[in-house]
Amino acid sequence: MIHRGLALCLFALLGACATRPVDHVALPPAPPPGEPANMMGMTEASLRTTFGTPAFMRKDGNIQTWRYRGNACQAFFFLYPDHGALTVQHVETLPHPASSAADANCLQSLHAVPQPVS
Repeated sequence: MIHRGLALCLFALLGACATRPVDHVALPPAPPPGEPANMMGMTEASLRTTFGTPAFMRKDGNIQTWRYRGNACQAFFFLYPDHGALTVQHVETLPHPASSAADANCLQSLHAVPQPVS
């Protein structure tokens, strides 16, 4: 009788484990599309010519992120290998409009602005 009671308890515990809800972590929303067409495919050299030296650069393998800072906004350029050269494949600004990943006014304000070093 004791064995039967233990077996029932064991099955009840196993059943409780099987019905426990699984915690799910929601991913943050992806940034909206909307990179400026004139920025896509820019090479490192043309990016430096247009915006100067970035305030920050990060290298992750053969991918680079360049950040430019202005008084009212920041721009992030994501460069990926393309036919042997790194080219801009994504642009984001902070802040940005809800309908676009990059604010054209922010990007325009960063043209030829000397970048502080961080």
